[in-house]
Amino acid sequence: KFRSFMEEAADLVISFGGTLSGEHGDGQARAELFPKMFGPELIEAFTRFKSLWDPDGKMNPGKLVRPNRFDDDLRLGASYRPWQPETHFKFPNDDGSLARATLRCVGVGQCRQYEGGVMCPSFRVTREEEHSTRGRAHLLWEMTQRAVISEGWRDPHVKSSLDLCLSSKGCKSDCPVAVDVATYKAEFLSHYYEGRLHPLGHYAFAHVDRWSRAASVAPWLANFLTQTPGLSAAAKFIAGVAPQRRVPRFAKQSFRTWFDKRNRKRASGSAPAVLLWPDTFNNYFHPETAKAAVDVLEAAGFAVRIPNRNVCCGRPLYDFGMLYRAKKLLLHTLEILHREIAEGIPVIVLEPSCASVFRDEMLNLFPDDSRAQKLARQVVTLSDFLEENGKSFALPALTRKALVHGHCHHKSVMKMSSEESLLRRLDIDYTMPAPGCCGMAGAFGFEKEKYQTSIAIGELELLPAVRKTPADWLIIADGFSCREQIQQCTGRNTLHLAEVIQLAIGKAQ
Repeated sequence: KFRSFMEEAADLVISFGGTLSGEHGDGQARAELFPKMFGPELIEAFTRFKSLWDPDGKMNPGKLVRPNRFDDDLRLGASYRPWQPETHFKFPNDDGSLARATLRCVGVGQCRQYEGGVMCPSFRVTREEEHSTRGRAHLLWEMTQRAVISEGWRDPHVKSSLDLCLSSKGCKSDCPVAVDVATYKAEFLSHYYEGRLHPLGHYAFAHVDRWSRAASVAPWLANFLTQTPGLSAAAKFIAGVAPQRRVPRFAKQSFRTWFDKRNRKRASGSAPAVLLWPDTFNNYFHPETAKAAVDVLEAAGFAVRIPNRNVCCGRPLYDFGMLYRAKKLLLHTLEILHREIAEGIPVIVLEPSCASVFRDEMLNLFPDDSRAQKLARQVVTLSDFLEENGKSFALPALTRKALVHGHCHHKSVMKMSSEESLLRRLDIDYTMPAPGCCGMAGAFGFEKEKYQTSIAIGELELLPAVRKTPADWLIIADGFSCREQIQQCTGRNTLHLAEVIQLAIGKAQ
């Protein structure tokens, strides 16, 4: 079929006086057809000229002169039968096939850029092909061929390539064919570790929601263990945390506890309801962000509620391939939020990486679940919600200058346009000097083996820009890990957009 198509297409082009050669010249893919275009006399002249300078045919053989058949060395020939393993992700846009998904990469190489963009932060540091989107996608494609990469899910070459992937999702937006290495990595790791134990640190990071909930019972004790010299070093060693990192402190009171106590004293009103998602980090470590969001949403005329049970989107689980538990958490969430899903209540998520789980991974894991489809449409960032539903909310002018850093998932999955619009409404003169990654990427920057890479990525753009920023400027970053990287590496205090709007409201009052 391919041969007959090519020959018929060549005849059609030539019949209209066209050329079989284009931007890339006369090569292997078309040379067998050139007698149709050039005729026998010119082809003979080409052959004689070639023989004068290259009598043994050693220079670029099999091309214009004495060409190979154009269907001899097809990457995907008639016998193409890739390995089609069972996967957790359903790949609905790739016919349900990981092998087909890896074929998205056509080798353009836009991922091999040394500055700007969200894609491939680790490649920008190592400059190794195996750490580019193209390199990783090709290794995974080779894995499905089971020839060069022969060990399948247990192959160490694929594992090594994916180890430094920060799962920034930049490739999903910046790559012209939307190669999605973050998803491929999560899928690969789930099978790589199937039936074997993960390193101890993986359990510490992946189940941070469980450890945080336990720590919230006695946060003073958890902080004593993680902040006291000696004890802190031992805890880091056991969990695989880089000794240079500072473990975030647990809040004295979680946001959920504060909210429940506060709302018991408040009468329910008739304002339109919104559900605020209390993610692990803003619930247990930095509840000030979630409290600020409550103030802002109520000032905008909305009644805030939170899920009636503990919830977690499971974001850290994807980084370590723990997809069985990730799927279980999502199904648990769909059950807990069944009422809000049915009523179409907006679900406001403050942490961009949590929002991306509902907008991206959930749809890939459960593409046929109508509840998942509805929830994905209802999940919004604070900026998107206020921009769409808070037009009548008169934001007071703060009149400040600010450096703004967008979380990778915010830039790649949701986009930053609403955030920028709100900043302009607040009369904030802002700059966004670092289009790339902060380098922390959740657990990535805390892992001992990846600490140096994390810092090197941050030093590409963001950290130098923050250090140059005047002391009276605001530093704004919605991602918890982005704020941690900035604070730990520069000492600058960093605010979530919710806290900035709360600051403006407080100033106006």
